[in-house]
Amino acid sequence: MRAAICRQYGPPEVIEVGEFPDPEPAAADDVLVAVRSAAVNFPDVLVLADEYQRSTPLPYVPGSEFAGVVTAAGTDSGFAPGDRVYGTVPTGAFADCVTLPAGQVQRMPDAVDFDAAAGFGVAYTTAYHALSTAGGIRFGDWIVVIGAAGGVGLATVDLARHLGARVVAAASGHEKTALCLDRGATAAVDYRNEDLRRRIKEITGEGAHVVVDPVGGAASESALRALRRGGTFVTVGYASGEIPAIPLNLVLLKGITITSVDIGTMSIHHPEVKKQGRAELHRLFATGALTPYVHEVYPLAETAAALRHVADRKALGKVIIRP
Repeated sequence: MRAAICRQYGPPEVIEVGEFPDPEPAAADDVLVAVRSAAVNFPDVLVLADEYQRSTPLPYVPGSEFAGVVTAAGTDSGFAPGDRVYGTVPTGAFADCVTLPAGQVQRMPDAVDFDAAAGFGVAYTTAYHALSTAGGIRFGDWIVVIGAAGGVGLATVDLARHLGARVVAAASGHEKTALCLDRGATAAVDYRNEDLRRRIKEITGEGAHVVVDPVGGAASESALRALRRGGTFVTVGYASGEIPAIPLNLVLLKGITITSVDIGTMSIHHPEVKKQGRAELHRLFATGALTPYVHEVYPLAETAAALRHVADRKALGKVIIRP
């Protein structure tokens, strides 16, 4: 099969596109899926550089989420050739096909296209658990989303709006803030040119109830300082490349809760919570209540360019690769 291949750790430019051994279903509940669309996520860049929490042995095929058509199915899988599915794998999605256990895929809703299905799972699962599981948001809460124009950011804006929260979208530049407002944010702050802490306080009055932060860096402390007493700060990633050092006296003085979401380990530590969230998100996706914003589409031959686009934080919403 044709695939994007990582043979050495490094920047996106180390990717080669060529032939890689075909994946083979190994168990009765495995499915083989012809990939129609695969989505790029920032952790793909970190895994490529060997800077993620868990190292991936070389050589490997990057990519963690996809949508496609089942071409072969084990007797215990519950699927059949021709079924349209979407799902996630640790690696392997940037290729002509992928094999995985049936429990890691879901049937695509009839009205959904492959690009939207490929870009839904990781971003919206992260957003769901950041807002509902970790953040405990309620109707009318003020939610600040840092990096709000990225894949996880826009999913968080979308879901928070659906749950009845008021959203302050923090992003860099007019194009990004305009997109966030168009996607349902109540207000937007260009934290590249505005004082984030001051603007959040001006917009919310007493401060935010919850901050969701996939970015890290200097914006983290500014947003944390703009939380109201008893607020919650949810860290979900560090796209800026900088893990913030938070002064704990702020947590003490304001009674703030700092918590996190790691969807990669939720199936191990919180399987029922993960299962419940998956079912609810699939329902909302199928009804059209939630849908990802697809910004750019690349062919498989340009996988390195797609990864570079995300690495440089130029993406608005989701970036898709079509094998």
